[in-house]
Amino acid sequence: MKLLIALCALAVVVAVSARPEATYTDRFDNINLDEILDNKRLLEPYVKCLLDKGRCTPDAKELKEHLREALENNCAKCTEKQRDGTRRVIKHLINKEAEYWTELVAKYDPGHKYVAKYESDLKEIKA
Repeated sequence: MKLLIALCALAVVVAVSARPEATYTDRFDNINLDEILDNKRLLEPYVKCLLDKGRCTPDAKELKEHLREALENNCAKCTEKQRDGTRRVIKHLINKEAEYWTELVAKYDPGHKYVAKYESDLKEIKA
């Protein structure tokens, strides 16, 4: 009987731990995005990491692991802060770092299946 109870308890623990998380980790949510976006020396390593052209910091590695999925499901597992940050980063890349944006799109969405929405929403019209 004790063995049956132990097995049931183990099954519950396994089921709970195997359950997908509702949102991505928020441990990197307090990174200063403005500081990174306003400084090419800080921004470039993130882009190089995402493009497999450079080493990855822990936060860039986390981003890289979830980037394609987040694009595909419209950031469904993102926290609100991550959604806001994503829009700010994409807007910056589209409008101020077009070369980086083009390279990232080629790698993560070559068919422009997902990024077209971001481009139409976030591209600034130049007079």
